[in-house]
Amino acid sequence: MSDVRNTRDLMQPKDRPPTTRGALDDQDGRPERSGVPEALDGHALVAQLGSEVAAALSTAIERVNSLATSGNISRKSLRALRNELELARRVSITGQQVNRLATGRVRQSPERIDLTALIRDTLIQYRREMESRGIEIHQSLDPAKVMADPTLMFTLLQALIDWCLEHAKSAIDFRIDLTHWPIHARLGCSFWHIPQDQAADAPLQLGPSPLDTMSWRLLEQAAALMGLGVFRQDQPGRAVRVIEFTHTVNDPVTSNDAARREDTQRTLVNSKPLAGNHLLVLAARRETRTMVKESIRHMGLMVDFVQSINECREFCQGGLPHAIAHESALGGEKFEALRAELLKEMPALVFIELSEQGHGYQVREVAGRHFASVNRDALVEALPAALMFELSRTR
Repeated sequence: MSDVRNTRDLMQPKDRPPTTRGALDDQDGRPERSGVPEALDGHALVAQLGSEVAAALSTAIERVNSLATSGNISRKSLRALRNELELARRVSITGQQVNRLATGRVRQSPERIDLTALIRDTLIQYRREMESRGIEIHQSLDPAKVMADPTLMFTLLQALIDWCLEHAKSAIDFRIDLTHWPIHARLGCSFWHIPQDQAADAPLQLGPSPLDTMSWRLLEQAAALMGLGVFRQDQPGRAVRVIEFTHTVNDPVTSNDAARREDTQRTLVNSKPLAGNHLLVLAARRETRTMVKESIRHMGLMVDFVQSINECREFCQGGLPHAIAHESALGGEKFEALRAELLKEMPALVFIELSEQGHGYQVREVAGRHFASVNRDALVEALPAALMFELSRTR
């Protein structure tokens, strides 16, 4: 556990004098570290998973019954229903990820990662979802580079943001800073999970925290695998979390050792190499959708399918994926306009064309930019390689 002086005042705004008690100090003046069990309680996980999925589906069923009674459905109600069903699906997928990490079937390949750039890119990916919910993001990010497995880092950051979005009733504050010695990068976030004007009257929470949802379980497991410190304090109505990275490359003493570990571990194989990444498939033909699904089944991707450019646009309004694979037959001016719009918002977004021509995995140039192209006949072999290469370039 880090020194109290190192965790003190992490979440204090820089333009405000620090308080005498740090944001992560508990009643005894010590930071509270999140307890991650050495062995996951499978029964408790199943019970929590079932409870969260049932809660989301119950709300969706109530909405369907209301719509059936009225006979009308507005765009707002349809979006709310979709969000409730999406939440149930996301919870179930998160439960699978928690179980996979807890069983230790992930071998890590640590690399130098620009933590500051990665959290900014991840927040960009979630921008539309945040805007649709009316949630503001405040950032105060110092430069920081760490040694970590890229896939686990993506999983960790996405779990953190998903968790924030589940509970935030205010703007979410993200901060990165560095301890003085030893040099550790710390990623912190804080928000009101009860409206600030109601927090003082909120009843005292007894028993398990309602904030410890499945997304938080996933964050805990990912952090435990990477050996990160996770500190928390649930103040009345306000949540504060800090993740401490002990392998920080900003530290000149450890940089050389970290580089050597990176070289020696790079050959290790991850059983789910793209876990935590999200692929959207734009394909009108059922055969293509089936082929894509089978070719990437082993890669741990979250996959969604749409059949038209309009559906693709509507889907992306709720949140951008990491990659879009599209049939070449659906290309043209309408698709290029959508591509330009999405790239303007997220320049690192990967596009892979599923082409009727060519051989295997190729690179095409469109409007001065290079995009991957995979021949449908070689899709089973070429698509996984294309996704691995293209997504690794954006990290």
